[in-house]
Amino acid sequence: MSKEFFIIPFFIFIIALIPQVIAEPNDPVVVLETYHGDIVIEFFPDDAPHHVENFLKLAEEGFYDKTYFHRIIFGFMIQGGDPLTAEAGVSMAKWGTGDPGYSIDAEFNDISHERGIVSMARSNDPNSAGSQFFIVHKDSTFLDGQYTVFGRIITQESFETLDKIAELETLPNDQAFSTSDAALMQAKIVERGEISDILDQKPPTRTGAEIMKTEPELYTNNFLGISFLSPPGWLIQSPPKTEPAVPDLVVLGPQTSTSSPAVSFNISGTTGTLEDEIQKLQNKIQPLISQNVLTIIDEGATTIDDKSAYIIRATGKFENLNDVVREVRFSTILFIDDNRVYTIQYTNHIDDYFNHEQTVSDLVSSFKVIHSGPPSSESTEVVTSPEEGGGCLIASAAFGSEMAPQVQFLREIRDGKVMTTESGTAFMTGFNQFYYSFSPQIADYERENPIFKEAVKVTLTPLLTSLTLLNYVDVDSDQEMLGYGIGIILLNIGMYFVAPAAAIIAIKNRIRK
Repeated sequence: MSKEFFIIPFFIFIIALIPQVIAEPNDPVVVLETYHGDIVIEFFPDDAPHHVENFLKLAEEGFYDKTYFHRIIFGFMIQGGDPLTAEAGVSMAKWGTGDPGYSIDAEFNDISHERGIVSMARSNDPNSAGSQFFIVHKDSTFLDGQYTVFGRIITQESFETLDKIAELETLPNDQAFSTSDAALMQAKIVERGEISDILDQKPPTRTGAEIMKTEPELYTNNFLGISFLSPPGWLIQSPPKTEPAVPDLVVLGPQTSTSSPAVSFNISGTTGTLEDEIQKLQNKIQPLISQNVLTIIDEGATTIDDKSAYIIRATGKFENLNDVVREVRFSTILFIDDNRVYTIQYTNHIDDYFNHEQTVSDLVSSFKVIHSGPPSSESTEVVTSPEEGGGCLIASAAFGSEMAPQVQFLREIRDGKVMTTESGTAFMTGFNQFYYSFSPQIADYERENPIFKEAVKVTLTPLLTSLTLLNYVDVDSDQEMLGYGIGIILLNIGMYFVAPAAAIIAIKNRIRK
């Protein structure tokens, strides 16, 4: 066989590697000027074209100038790119929450997060990257496949500067003790050929780590009896049910200064028709329309899960807790099934509403009623207002206190762990019947007597703490759920009965002596 036969594929292979190995002198690089030296970044446009384009655009606009590396963790990374760090008067507590007013979709790739890699910071939503980035100080391969790598530093001075910033003394919140030492004075774009001391580096390491999925995943809530495809990275929460109007479930999208998409679900019993519920909704919003707070865009008939439904779209101007007026757009869908009225509502800032409309439409289109929750006549955990009385004694004790987040966390464990098995669902159904036979009376007395409320909080603390153990186990079957459940019950019997009894006996014996 001729040598030419081997030479041709060899040259094809070499040509295929050239874009990854050989950089052109006129390729753009970004120089980050700090008080400790310069950090020079080269980019991987073949792996993350949109992230590279976005970073270069922001650098050219001067977006990064006079900002700070606001998160510094020695042995891990340094993070910067938050525009709030450059704004006078902004509390340092808000550093790390800023953005450019938009987000870009993930471009996860197989480049490993080794020392010197530049990657994009994000929230839980994989498609929430904006301007914040981080530079890896020491190999952090556990991040591989979950964050978008788009560049790396390329000079010896860059690595030395990275080390100096990473070694800064920091506060407990990972901010530099001396903020001026962490300043990023300017980010400027230059041609690669202008940098004289570029290191001879190998191509970035490619890892076999699984790339994080960015497709919607099926979410099922057996307690509420619903399922839908949840957008990737959107947070699913069960707010404390302080009154009937509070949603049973909320799905939160990426939160930025100009974006706050949320889909809420509210389920309640009804004896009326869809027309009756539509009239109730219209009566509720009519005062807002009369005051020009709410403007109806359109309304009409639709379907959801093959059921007849009503949809109304509107815009409104509302003040937030900081007295800032925000113009919001929302869509509300009503339908009835099995003596229950379902309300699904999508809200967002008016300027960002349509950016997530398709995502929300896909969620709503996938929505199903699965009829595995408690009968519609049963109460869910409701803490009513003092005027109405009744409710959940646990939520009443925790409401407005430091225990509220823990109670919310337990709700999520209940929905995500306990209610995913038949035995768990059966237990919760029976428990609710027993629990709400006495809970409303105790909740009423908690609201009337603050001292009693504090006593209940103290009493509940061991119980709530023990229940969080379920977050650290994998429950894949009814047998496992039953085993863990019995274990936690026995643990609480020991804490509330056996331990006090043993203490009383020990004290009694000591007194006798």
